[in-house]
Amino acid sequence: MQSSKSASRIANVVTSGLAFGESPRWHDGRLWLCNWGTGEVIAVDADGNKEIVLTVPAVLPYSIDWLPDRRLLVVSGRDGLLLRQEADGRLVTHADLRDLSKSPWNEIVVDGRGNIYVNGGGPAPVPGEHLSPGTIVLITPDSAIRQVAENIAFANGMAVTPDNKTLIVAESHANRLTAFDIAADGTLSNRRVWADLDGYPDGICLDAEGAAWYADVPNKHCVRVREGGEVLQTVTVDRGCFACMLGGAGRQTLFIVAAEWRGFEHMVSDARTGQVLSVEAPAPGVGWPG
Repeated sequence: MQSSKSASRIANVVTSGLAFGESPRWHDGRLWLCNWGTGEVIAVDADGNKEIVLTVPAVLPYSIDWLPDRRLLVVSGRDGLLLRQEADGRLVTHADLRDLSKSPWNEIVVDGRGNIYVNGGGPAPVPGEHLSPGTIVLITPDSAIRQVAENIAFANGMAVTPDNKTLIVAESHANRLTAFDIAADGTLSNRRVWADLDGYPDGICLDAEGAAWYADVPNKHCVRVREGGEVLQTVTVDRGCFACMLGGAGRQTLFIVAAEWRGFEHMVSDARTGQVLSVEAPAPGVGWPG
């Protein structure tokens, strides 16, 4: 990995008072996110105004994305369920993942063809570990479910390129972004290292210049990298960065969800150190999610 070509940028605080923001998505002119520890899905506008748009039967982990017909999907990680919000607001089961794993599911991305990818799961964690090597499952538009990848080292954020041909996943415990080719039927193949990193990638997003942004909790920053690992830009903050998303006008604002990290055992608490931060990005967001 090469050195950064640009100095760290200073982020602006958009809103605060969150628990743990995760799974940020730019949708209908607002930033949507999961407020882990509360069961809330929140939308934040450009002025920092927050609205609780949904409360889900999950504390953590849970994540969101949308079907092409604009219905909201929610991964209820510990329940092993992918939920769908109907027009009347009801949450119904879109896919049942419980037979595939007894470990929690984590992140979701829906590509431009309506294929749904959910990661996490995998075998039960060994004693002393919170998570085990994870998997990626595919739920196709005809509701078929199958595992398409395994042995993901702490599966975290995922993104699909705008041509629907490549899926990139953050392997937090392997310090890398990993890419797969996507076949016409949604199957993943040709697993390869997209970028080795000097950090622990969590949530990710892609931009129009072919770069990826990744959030890093222990290093308290978000980093923009090229395929191969060259660092292009770093945004450093004063707390752990859990995920990032390009949105705003022209999708050229990088939004960061950050919070003070005290360990897995303290993720559900009364602490409200979570923030949404923003900084102008050099290239607009592309692909999915977003």
